[in-house]
Amino acid sequence: MNSKKRNRVMIADDEAHVRRYIGAIMKDMNSEIAGEAKDGREAVELFARLKPNLLLLDINMPVKSGKTALQEIMSRFPGAFVIMLTSLADRETIEDCLSAGASGFIRKDLSIDEFKAAIKQSWHAYKNTRQAANA
Repeated sequence: MNSKKRNRVMIADDEAHVRRYIGAIMKDMNSEIAGEAKDGREAVELFARLKPNLLLLDINMPVKSGKTALQEIMSRFPGAFVIMLTSLADRETIEDCLSAGASGFIRKDLSIDEFKAAIKQSWHAYKNTRQAANA
């Protein structure tokens, strides 16, 4: 992501250790953790309040799934930059999330370097898509 300006990142995952792990990676990428959510309902509410530059959103969460949370966020904030997190999601679920507006997806079991590379790749694709839409 942009190394000159600290990006505000929100992490939504039902597992506290995953939020801490991803938070540490994002801080190492010069990002600020704007907030954390432990379920899909909280993710939607917090996103609306914080409006972060990036939302890392787990697909499988309690109360409201990540897929449903994504749909609600994208309907309210069509330009949101959301990357889905997954452990075991099937291809159909991932494709549904991408169709609903997610900019990408990342497996939680990637190495730190692979995770960072996936974030950067999604960020560049997102920026290019946004620039093309505004041209």
